[in-house]
Amino acid sequence: MAPNKEEFRRALAELLAAGAELGFAAVDVTAGSLHRSVGGYPGTDHRMPMCCQIMREAMTSGDVIVNEPPSGSGATLTIRYRLPRPYG
Repeated sequence: MAPNKEEFRRALAELLAAGAELGFAAVDVTAGSLHRSVGGYPGTDHRMPMCCQIMREAMTSGDVIVNEPPSGSGATLTIRYRLPRPYG
């Protein structure tokens, strides 16, 4: 079964929480790696556009796009999330 938005949100939140717990100032997340951790990628029924959308929605002030594929959505999309997050 293909992952849904909530699964991507949860996996991203877990990555950011782990980085914050380790005292990192930022965490770089690549869409391909995030999608692989949730499942369904690579594959014919992948949800890469949804994964990238969730990653972009999670951005707050201070976060930056480190790498963006020409289409805007793809496995190489990489976002540097500043830690700790503004919401905690």
